[in-house]
Amino acid sequence: MNYKELKYCPGTLKEGFSTYSPVFLRKMFNGKKVSHILPFESPQKNEDVAALFIENRKRISFSGVQEKLSMILDKNHLRLTEKDEQGTYILKPIPRDLKKVTQVPANEHLTMQIAQQVYNINTATNGIIFFKDGTPAYITKRFDVKNDGGKWGKEDFASLAGKTIDNSGSDFKYQYSYEELGLLIQKYVPAWRVEIEKYFSVVLFNYLFSNGDAHLKNFSLLESPAGDFLLSPIYDLVNTKLHVDDTDFALDKGLFADDYQSEKYKINGHAGKTDLIEFGKRIGISKNRIENLIEPFLIKHALIETLVEHSFLETANKRGYLHNYSTKRNYLLEK
Repeated sequence: MNYKELKYCPGTLKEGFSTYSPVFLRKMFNGKKVSHILPFESPQKNEDVAALFIENRKRISFSGVQEKLSMILDKNHLRLTEKDEQGTYILKPIPRDLKKVTQVPANEHLTMQIAQQVYNINTATNGIIFFKDGTPAYITKRFDVKNDGGKWGKEDFASLAGKTIDNSGSDFKYQYSYEELGLLIQKYVPAWRVEIEKYFSVVLFNYLFSNGDAHLKNFSLLESPAGDFLLSPIYDLVNTKLHVDDTDFALDKGLFADDYQSEKYKINGHAGKTDLIEFGKRIGISKNRIENLIEPFLIKHALIETLVEHSFLETANKRGYLHNYSTKRNYLLEK
């Protein structure tokens, strides 16, 4: 798809737009008319821009191996932040050293849109944006920055679990189970009975859409206006199966703190509905509620195929994306 001749909003993927739709502009840029094309080339194509990006990376504290850059909206234009400026957007260009690396921005954007539009998961506001040379990037609005420039309190689950590179080694953010992570929500969130159901849905979504990199630093608690802490908007959702041959679950223990496996899991090596029900019980959700939470993920939603078709993935990768989804859904449907 030519980035100058779009048919779908590069924010919502809704049909009939050659740039960002008014709905997306309100949500992402407070209604300002911002272009879907950045006023500079990608760092891969311009050495001067690359130098600016290297300097900008020093001013951002977000973790992770993927390059992340801090941006701010100056009138109707996005630009890199300067020294002592508080960024309000994160730009993620195409990363390095992955299979199908050019597809990563489109993959993350699509996966985040499916989570929000199909399953009503509270996600960080996000979209696709293009450099002047047509190279795509992923952009997301920071949810930890207040309207007055201050910051909401935020703590990721690696910190809550007491996991650091010093005490647990380089793989510290993977050394846990989703059951134990859920119990941390019980421990640190007063309204945990509400938030634990949101967490359950995210774990199920990650399984269904092959996000094999949902580690401890990809879950956070965020301070609310009332001063308590709730599960933050979800971020970094990617169908990693398109890029790497990874496992179903990022955390090394998988779903459970012990070695529990359903009979189906023992046969085919993948979690099924029985495993998810057991997981839900262990993190404090009633059986009836678990069934209700799982039900939307068993349904084949037409909107998923529409969003995939409207996405910026290449045709072959659209097929691969849907194949991965169908395979996981079949595991959940098996009796």
